[in-house]
Amino acid sequence: MIGTTLHEGHGAGALLVLHEAVSLWGGTDVATGRIVDEHHPQRGALTAGRVVAMPGVRGSSSSATVLAEQLRRGVGPAAILLRELDAILVLGAIVAYELYARQMPIVVLRAVDYDALPGTGTAVVSASSGRGRVVITPSPTGERARS
Repeated sequence: MIGTTLHEGHGAGALLVLHEAVSLWGGTDVATGRIVDEHHPQRGALTAGRVVAMPGVRGSSSSATVLAEQLRRGVGPAAILLRELDAILVLGAIVAYELYARQMPIVVLRAVDYDALPGTGTAVVSASSGRGRVVITPSPTGERARS
């Protein structure tokens, strides 16, 4: 899949496709990257080290701070795939890169590609200026990614 690069970098890990948007501020634990929002359908899922696909982000600009801090602590996502552009996440990724030298790619996929993401698998994201390339290797039938 080819998408639009919002922040450059390379990341790989188990794919975690979120069914709903999440607020990083109050919705994820800054120390672990775990989803803690009690109303989120994937509460308890770990985002740390994973390629996280989400339709968008809920909440305020504080999500940028949380993302930067998670990346600084080494518990942030390996990459983020979005269905819709989100400037707040990009700001968090830029801050993490500028202050902590932690690079994490963010790519917006076309709606048709985002909607076709498999529920499990391994993803490799290579995002350079303008274009982001996403390669997904689905998990064998019946195997589920760990939360």
